[in-house]
Amino acid sequence: MIRLLTLLVLLTGVALGLAYLADLNGGVTVTAMGLKFETSLAVAVVAIVVLAAVLSILWSMFRFIFRLPGLLSIGWHARRRHKGHLAVSRGMIAVGAGDHKIARRSASEAARLLGKEPLALLLAAQAAQMEGDSNAASRAFRDMTDSADTKLLGLRGLYVEAQRAGKEGDAFRYAEETAIMAPATAWAAEALLEHHARAGEWRKALAALDRSSSAFDRSERKRKRAVILTGAALAYGDGSPEEAMEAAREAAKLAPDLVPAQVIYARLLSRHGDLRKASKVLEAAWKLGPHQDIGEAYLAVRPGDAGREKLARAKRLFAIHSDNPESRLLMGEALMATRDFEAAGKMLEPLIEGKPTVRVCLLMAELAELEHGESGQVREWLARASHAPRDPSWIADGIMTDVWKPLSPVTGKLDAFVWAKPAEALADRRVSQVLDGALKRLNSGSGHPVPSEASEPLPPGMKKTLSASAFLASQAAVSPQPATLRRKNAEVVFPLAHSPDDPGPEGAF
Repeated sequence: MIRLLTLLVLLTGVALGLAYLADLNGGVTVTAMGLKFETSLAVAVVAIVVLAAVLSILWSMFRFIFRLPGLLSIGWHARRRHKGHLAVSRGMIAVGAGDHKIARRSASEAARLLGKEPLALLLAAQAAQMEGDSNAASRAFRDMTDSADTKLLGLRGLYVEAQRAGKEGDAFRYAEETAIMAPATAWAAEALLEHHARAGEWRKALAALDRSSSAFDRSERKRKRAVILTGAALAYGDGSPEEAMEAAREAAKLAPDLVPAQVIYARLLSRHGDLRKASKVLEAAWKLGPHQDIGEAYLAVRPGDAGREKLARAKRLFAIHSDNPESRLLMGEALMATRDFEAAGKMLEPLIEGKPTVRVCLLMAELAELEHGESGQVREWLARASHAPRDPSWIADGIMTDVWKPLSPVTGKLDAFVWAKPAEALADRRVSQVLDGALKRLNSGSGHPVPSEASEPLPPGMKKTLSASAFLASQAAVSPQPATLRRKNAEVVFPLAHSPDDPGPEGAF
């Protein structure tokens, strides 16, 4: 409605203007090349307007003719880019679907149509990764580093390919270059930390963490620093006691919930004779959450303590968390050490209801052995232990161990170990073989003596604090974990349905 009113107003104004010109007295005389033209003022104005319109149309026509080659070129390039982007989309969908043939054809088409555009290079790299062509993938990622806009992506891809090929030196250089360019890049910071930690260069790891502090939030940064310092304290050991103490002190302060840090700090304090502070450190850690390693370290704060002194210590921890199974296990072991078998049995009684764990069954077997000697109860508890649920242990990437480590033995990942109950498949075969062997030897009456706990070391991986250790130690050592473990595949830049060198879930173990 507004537009219509505006048009009417304009037309009215033009009509009034023409009428006004027609009423004016006067004319226009034009003399050119000896010719003289005379007309009224209104006609002259109309003629000028018409001439301007004709000239404008002619200029537009000439301009279109001269620009036609450029317009045709622009249209051709636009259609080419459109086809190239369709090829990229089709290729990315094929990558996600795991169709490497379509991905390869789409990558070739995108490269022909788009040249070295970032998406075309990324598709080419992904297609090459799907086919296991590391060289082609590396070439595509290397081309990305030529442009400032895609250099970080190219370095990330080169790092992944170097990891796949086992070239740790090249992978480290790519990560270091990325960290210099963009200190807030988390993957590069992680890679540098893990590289230095694997090499035992703890000071360099701390320096790398300080340089890339913006890559992690405050809590994550504190946790990583605590893990690195704990690893450093373990590595320094008796060789550099002062440095070990300083590293352990800072680690324990940064991460009160990091059990290894608290245990190592307390043990170092105990070695230096500060037994009171060591006890306070472990008591504070126990308050946050009872843990087997904390209990063992607490009972061993003063080397050479008699059983009654250890029992007094166990009672202090038991009073903090009397309803926790770990507290009862600690008290049961301490009571057995003082030969108070009746009290030990009552302490462990709530734990044997339902499905007792391996550790409970072994402790009951040891109690029966100490109280009654070789009896049917010992055999019964050992038999139950061979099929009992497993106790929590330190686990990282499918590897179960009694000792915490700062790095995963499989992937080298920092802070990979967690205290958790292992999947039954991880421990069943090993524990069952050891316990079944113990039962067969007891039942066969083969004449092999049952050694005492101090006469022979335990098999690798078994803790001396486990009950019935005398029976377990008499068995042949279980075949150890292979020294060379399958390396975990490095992740790809763009998620793939199935990495080319990944055997899938069937080959995970």
